Amino acid sequence: MNAPAGARTSCAPTPQQPGLTVRISPINTAPSTGTTPSHPVEPLWWPAPFAAAPLDATVLVPASKSLTNRYLVLAALASSPSTIHNTLISRDTELMLDALAAFGVALERTVQADGSTTVHVVPPARLSAGPLQVQCGLAGTVMRFVPALAAVAGAQARFDGDAAARVRPMAPVLDALAELGAVFTYHGTPGMLPFTMDARQLEAGAAVQIDGSASSQFISALLLAGPALPGGLRLRAAQGPLASPDHIAMTVATLRELGAVLEVDADGRGWHVQPRPIAGFTVTVEPDLSNAGPFLAAALATRGVVRVPFWPAATTQVGGKWVQILAAMGAEVSLGADSVLTVRGTGPIRGIDYADASELAPTLAALCALADSPSRLTGIGHLRGHETDRLAALQAELGKVGAQVQVTGDGLEITPGALRPADLDSYEDHRMATAGALLGLAVDGIRVADIATTSKTMPDFPAQWAAMAATAAGAAEQGAR
Repeated sequence: MNAPAGARTSCAPTPQQPGLTVRISPINTAPSTGTTPSHPVEPLWWPAPFAAAPLDATVLVPASKSLTNRYLVLAALASSPSTIHNTLISRDTELMLDALAAFGVALERTVQADGSTTVHVVPPARLSAGPLQVQCGLAGTVMRFVPALAAVAGAQARFDGDAAARVRPMAPVLDALAELGAVFTYHGTPGMLPFTMDARQLEAGAAVQIDGSASSQFISALLLAGPALPGGLRLRAAQGPLASPDHIAMTVATLRELGAVLEVDADGRGWHVQPRPIAGFTVTVEPDLSNAGPFLAAALATRGVVRVPFWPAATTQVGGKWVQILAAMGAEVSLGADSVLTVRGTGPIRGIDYADASELAPTLAALCALADSPSRLTGIGHLRGHETDRLAALQAELGKVGAQVQVTGDGLEITPGALRPADLDSYEDHRMATAGALLGLAVDGIRVADIATTSKTMPDFPAQWAAMAATAAGAAEQGAR
């Protein structure tokens, strides 16, 4: 893709590699109504492709959802128009685009010759103060980031989302906004969706304390809004663990990249954001390294080789940890001068003792179930409040395929067992669905419920996963000649 001079980009010309190139194409995904069916609905079962031979594929993963939605929020708050190249188009980002449009932000999309999407963002002279309606779906970045945007706008806004979103934690970010003067009316459980907020009497320059133990997005939401809040922002994390500190570091780095002025306390638990308009910007979004994880892990699951082009040499994404994780579990991992990350499975998968895997944990846990020794994952207690309680879900689903899984206070202990086929629930959670797909490569007879939930961040995942799995058949045919 071609980006203007000065654009942030980690891309190089598409390299020619052996094996099949799997391109994940962006699609538009309509938001869910967020309603609960009046009767149980039988899930749609997806037969996960099984790889009877090693894979040999090159996979082009979509853009980062985390970076896309951060850039979109900051573009809405900027003092002039912005251009975002390689914008992810998925359900989560469509929900963010719809939310920004409700505040009067003008958005123009252009599909480039390479299939990527460029979004031109024109902020209004003043964000709309409503009354507004915001549909959050199941997108954590929308349900946590956009209320902070509404505070900047001094808006009256009603927020709602999918049925599953109504049980996801929200109270810390809403309590912090209340400290700034926002008033909330809850239409269900206090501190959760649905609610209406009134931010017409915002206080300038208040110091805010926030509980960051359940989600890093609570802190990121306030930081992103900080430059546009009256008097800026003084934010301090309450006592206790910080969930996914890598995502907080990503937010800080993104703000600084775009010219915001903020200081971080020496202990990493306090932030001071100066009130200073962010100028319009041009960026190119990196590939989603977390979503690359299931594809890269497939190399270990099949003792094959998988390549991901455009891998950045340095990144703030938590998915950058896959390089160290997969090498520790026995893979050969190399990043070429052409920015292609190559992962080769060379033998048995080794168990791992790993802390703070964050959103990588479902894929990592599935890989641990395929290992030759026990694993321990710690520092992920906050996953109980993600799209589902991921710790309980992983215990249940990995148990179905033969692993023994113990939930601890802040993680999982996984002991592999004799593998067996099973029907795996996805819990309307994209990462549980992709973890099931990974298990299916190694265990013949796996079915995954509602694989379409992967459209949350990975458009057209089922077809692209099947295309990658098909390279195993090609490798088998070549070996037979």
